Amino acid sequence: MRILLLGGTSEARALAARLHPDDEVISSLAGRVPDPALPAGQVRIGGFGGVDGLQDWLRETVVDAVVDATHPFAATITANAAAACQELGVPHLLLARPAWPSADAIMVTSDVHAAEVVAEQGFSRVFLTTGRTGTAAFKDADAWFLIRAVTAPDAAALPAQHQILLSRGPYRYEGELELLREHRIDVLVTKNSGGAMTRPKLDAAAALSIPVVMVERPALPPGVRTVTTVDDAVAWVRTIGRS
Repeated sequence: MRILLLGGTSEARALAARLHPDDEVISSLAGRVPDPALPAGQVRIGGFGGVDGLQDWLRETVVDAVVDATHPFAATITANAAAACQELGVPHLLLARPAWPSADAIMVTSDVHAAEVVAEQGFSRVFLTTGRTGTAAFKDADAWFLIRAVTAPDAAALPAQHQILLSRGPYRYEGELELLREHRIDVLVTKNSGGAMTRPKLDAAAALSIPVVMVERPALPPGVRTVTTVDDAVAWVRTIGRS
């Protein structure tokens, strides 16, 4: 089978390794992260040009199935893949890692909403881990920010008081605990990305009784078949291959 694997996550790399070389796997990466960890099999980097561009690519490449294993907040490509596959009748699966428990977090709907909560609650030292595009909402905030991201945010989108920490997970609980203490953090702002690689920051915040402001995941396209584990995604591909 020829499979388009929309990737960029640890789950996508694990799935590519499980499927290759029995199937022809073409992993597609957005290209926003420099020097990305490359999966097994073929790799393409860059966008498709919206739903129409993706449909054209699927036709030309003669893809048998599409697995979307992108980041939970990659809403645009997830919506485009669902629409393109539905239009063409291409089997399509979404591999979505489970969300983190959120009962103890202050849940918000967007980066802007998170910035409003930080201001309303009077937090002064913020550990911001919403990614390079998530800093703009906090540009005018009257607080100090430790901003952790894989790539540097645009300078024009940064709050006046900040420190940049360029880093890529996985992270360890002990290191996160030390980081929060060292910078005297009084609130953690993050997205509900799920997964084990960055979960230790939540555990460290809980241990220090530091509040967490968490951005909710975007809604999934209606009617999309979804699994939560690599094993289930492999099983689905094998089922498609036998049909």
